This record gives sequence, C-alpha cells and structure tokens, in this order.
Amino acid sequence: MVRVLVYLAVFAALAVGAVWLADRPGEVSVVWQGWRIDTSVALAAIAVVVLALLTMLAFGLLRFVFGLPGAFSFASRSRRRARGFEAVSRGMVAIGAGDPVAAGRHAVDARRYAGNEPLTLLLEAQAAQLSGDRGRAEAAFKAMLDKPETRVLGLRGLFVEAKRRGDLAAARAFADDAVRRSPSLAWANDALLDFHTNAGDWQAARTAVERRAALRLADKADAKRQRAVLLAAEALEARGTAPEKALAAALEAVKLAPGLTPAAALAGRMLAERGDIRKAVKLLEAAWKEVSHPDIAAAYLDVRPGDSAQDRLARATTLAKLRPADPEGVLALAGAAIHARDFAKARSTLKPLLAGGASVRACLLMAELEEAEHGAAGRVREWLARATRAPRDAAWVADGLVSDQWMPVSPISGRLDAFVWTVPPATLSSQAPALDDVLADLDDSRPLIEARAEAVETAPAAVAPPAPVRETPAKVETAPEPQPKAESAAVVMPAGEVKSALATEPKVEAKPEAKVEPKTEPKTEPKPDAKPDTAIVAEPVMGVGEARPKPVIFPVAHAPDDPGPEEAQPVEDKKGKFRLFG
Repeated sequence: MVRVLVYLAVFAALAVGAVWLADRPGEVSVVWQGWRIDTSVALAAIAVVVLALLTMLAFGLLRFVFGLPGAFSFASRSRRRARGFEAVSRGMVAIGAGDPVAAGRHAVDARRYAGNEPLTLLLEAQAAQLSGDRGRAEAAFKAMLDKPETRVLGLRGLFVEAKRRGDLAAARAFADDAVRRSPSLAWANDALLDFHTNAGDWQAARTAVERRAALRLADKADAKRQRAVLLAAEALEARGTAPEKALAAALEAVKLAPGLTPAAALAGRMLAERGDIRKAVKLLEAAWKEVSHPDIAAAYLDVRPGDSAQDRLARATTLAKLRPADPEGVLALAGAAIHARDFAKARSTLKPLLAGGASVRACLLMAELEEAEHGAAGRVREWLARATRAPRDAAWVADGLVSDQWMPVSPISGRLDAFVWTVPPATLSSQAPALDDVLADLDDSRPLIEARAEAVETAPAAVAPPAPVRETPAKVETAPEPQPKAESAAVVMPAGEVKSALATEPKVEAKPEAKVEPKTEPKTEPKPDAKPDTAIVAEPVMGVGEARPKPVIFPVAHAPDDPGPEEAQPVEDKKGKFRLFG
C-alpha cells in the first residue's frame, strides 16, 4: 500500500512538472562547433533524460562485458561450494547410519569441493573415528586448532583420542587448554574434576567443584554435596598426620551434608577423643536422625571411653528411641544388651526382626546370644548356618561393587560420590559409563575400564559380588540305630563359606551317600514315625576349568525357639568362643 502511494506521488509530481513547463514556454539555444540548435524547454528536458538513460545503458553493457570472467569464476565456486556442502550433509547422514565407507567417500568429496571448511574437518574426523583410523582423526582435530571457530572442537577431539589410547597426561593438558580458552565448557570442567578426584587431589577437586557451581554448570545442591564428600575424603586422609585439619574438614563436611555418614562418624569420634563429649553426642544424634548407619551407632556407643556395659546399653536405648523400629537401632540395642548380659531384653529386641525375616547380622547376634546365655553349641551352629543363607544386610554399593568401607570415588567408573548405603541386589552388574566422544563411537573404551577394574582389586575392603548359588535337594541316609531327641540331618557346605562365620576345624570329605552318627548327644529310642530330613545343599556354580571345593559335613540340630521353618540348615561345629561384638 505504501509503495502504491509513493508511485502515485511520483507520477503526480511528474504531471505537475509537465503542466508547469507547458504553461511557461521558452526557448533553448545550443551552439557547439559551429552548430546552433534552437528548441523549446520541454524538448530540451526530454532530450536530457533520454541521453542519461542511454549513458546508463552503455555503462551497464560495458560493465557486464568486462565482468563476464569474474561471473563465470564466481558461479563455478558457488557450484563447488554447494556440492561440497551437499557432500558434508550426506556424509553426516552416513555417519549417523554407521556406514564408514560412504562417510569416507563423502569426506573426500567434501574436501575436494568445499576445501578446508570447519564442517569438512569435522566430517573427516568423524569418518576416521567411525572407520577406526585414529591417526587420521587426530590429524583432522589438529587441523581444527588453526581456526578460532573450531579450536575448542579440536581440543575436545584430541582429548577423547588421548583417553582412548590411555594417555591421561595428554588428555588432562587438552582439558586444561580448553578451560583456559573457554571457561564455560562443561565437558572440560567435568574432565578436570575427574582427573583431580582420581589423583586424590581433594583441594584442586574442591576448586573445580566451586568453579562449576559459579558457572552454573552444576546444581547448587549437587555442588554442595560434592564439596562435603571431598572434605570427608580429605579428613579421612589427614586423620593420622594432621588431626586438627582432619577435624576441621570433617566438621565442615557435616555442616554441608549432615547425613554424610563417614564425615559424621569421624567427627564424632575425634570430638570424643578430644573430650568434647557433649558436642560429639549432639553431632552424632543429628546425623542418626538423618540416616541410620552402624558406624554412627558404634561411634555413639563409644563416645565416652571406659563406660560400663550398662552405660552403653542406656546410650543404645536413647539412640533407638530417636528412630523407633529402625533395624539399625534394633541391632545396636540388641548388641549392647548382650554385652550388658541383659539377655531377655536382647531377645525381645530381636524378636520383630526375626519374625520379618532375619538378616545376616540378626542371625549372628542370635548366635552370640545363644552362646552367652545358654552356651548351647547346637543352637549357635543353627543360627550360624542360617546366617549363611539369610538376606544380606545393607552395604556400600557403587557400579556393581560391594564394599565394607566408604570411598569418595568409585574405583570402577571414577565417579565422585558414587557409593550408596543400600542392600546389594541379588545380581550385581558392573556398567561403567561410556567415555565422552565427539562421535559417541566408543566401542574400544575397554582398555580404560580394564585399568579401572585393576584398581578394584587393590581397593581396601572391596568385596566382589558373590557367585550365584543353586540349591538342589540331597537326601541323607539315616542309620537304623537309635536317634537323638532332635532329628539330625547332614548338610554339605562349601568350606569357603563356613570360614567367614565359624572357627576352623578339621574337614571331612563328603561322599554321595554319607551316614552321620552324632557322638555328643545322648541316644534315645527313635520315634516310630520319624522320617529322614532333607538337607539343602548349597553348591556354587563353577566355571569351566575351576576346581570344585571339597564339601564339609556338619550335623544340624533344630533350635526349639527358632521362628523360621523347621528345615535343616547348614552349620559347622566350632571349638572357640564366638563373639560378634567386642
């Protein structure tokens, strides 16, 4: 609409000008080189306009003629550039489809037509990664360092390639350079944090965490938790060499994360050692309210050295009241009651846990209780046998690894704050996260995972997941001689499982059919309707070429107050005294 109005205004101005000239006639005389031209003003104006148009037309024609070579060259370059970008597009599609041959062909075409463009370099690098040509990939990434717009991308590619070949020093140098050039790079900051934590440089790791939080690369709550974990690791490391520094770090960690068990337990014990009992009790009680853990309970019971068993029992009662019906509080109270020889209280405390399915620690406490109260070897063996097949208690679990002790960094994946206090699943699988990659083609990241797996073997108190166990019924032939009061059965257990719970004793090799005659129990007349018990044989699944352990036969006597089903359980006789606590 505006253009129409402008056109109308222009035509109106021309019309007004033409009318104005027509109303004011005049004459124009031109004398040039002996020639004289006389005409009117209107015709002179029209002649000037036509002459200007002819001049412009001639100038445009000459410009077109002289610009033909450049136009042809520009058209050729445009066509080559278009073909190059088309090759780049098709190459990216081939990479996404996982076709290394097509990707390499399109990368060659892109280099031929588009030249040293950033996308061409990226296509070459990714095609080389897909085909496994690491040298060509590194060459492409190094070429990216020459251009400002691709320098950071080249550093990331070189970082990934360095991690592939296990050159951690070069990878760290590339990450440092990337952070120096672009401080807000998330991958570079994360890589530096991993390098610091795996090297045990807790101070540098805390600096990296604070930088990530300042750049908003991490959530504030996550950064706060990571700082607490790093402070706890620093406190545990400095406890023997610099107690004051360790205590300050532990207290700061507890302030940041009150539920961080290692920091709370360490701070409570160190405060108790310094004689600050009230502050230690307050700190441990606050941590217990956040999360119940055996280490916090042990530190709370030992907060005042030299206390009697009754004082420890009173303290355990206070702890149990803070979290009523909590299994950890029940176990701590039962253990303290056994030490105080309040067997009735210990038995009543453990009764709810036994009714709901006793765990390993509950069974071991019952074994200790039976030994301390009655000295009944049969009942002790029964509870120890039940412990070998009871549900597992909570432990520190990270990336398929079960550990008795907390560690700030997972030895499998290298993740910070990976360990979680939980009940280990029946089947654990180690799934280490894949390495970061420009292409996400990291099928050959196994060398790094194997290197981390070697670290697991040297990690303190690290326990590998147990081998799967299959249960097969095995009948035991009973002798026609008189049997004892409690019907006995023979249980075959691998010797390796028994060593963890019982004192060692000479082993007897089992045969397919074995007669078991108890020697220590008095003999009575057998019941007319007595039937041989059926024992459950726990056999570990053996791999090809592995030596099968020799089985051991133990007599089993059913405990009269056993809340579980009346079935034979694997037990082993013992000679020494068994104690769970103390």
